[in-house]
Amino acid sequence: MIIEAILAINPTAQVSVSGDDINTIVWENGTTPIPKQDILDMLPQVELDMALESLRTKRNALLIETDYLALSDNTMTEEVKTYRQKLRDITEGLTTLAKVKKVKLPTKP
Repeated sequence: MIIEAILAINPTAQVSVSGDDINTIVWENGTTPIPKQDILDMLPQVELDMALESLRTKRNALLIETDYLALSDNTMTEEVKTYRQKLRDITEGLTTLAKVKKVKLPTKP
């Protein structure tokens, strides 16, 4: 996650890190070092972004499972419409990692 935090601050940074140890950062190819505290300050945002991306990936897979029901030759039930809408809305208002971790995916009808 250290590298993700660095890249969130400087997308063109070239670095290597041993494990996830901030004390092992090697700045490569003339990349200007970023203060460790700035990297540490970025970690909560990176963790939130990664959790949201994981949730979106799960949500997208569930939507794909019911995409065939949205084809023009099918009539979706209200339950399926509601399920799909809940999936689409699932990331709204998720501004903290705690909120993301509390999300319960809706049950497929």
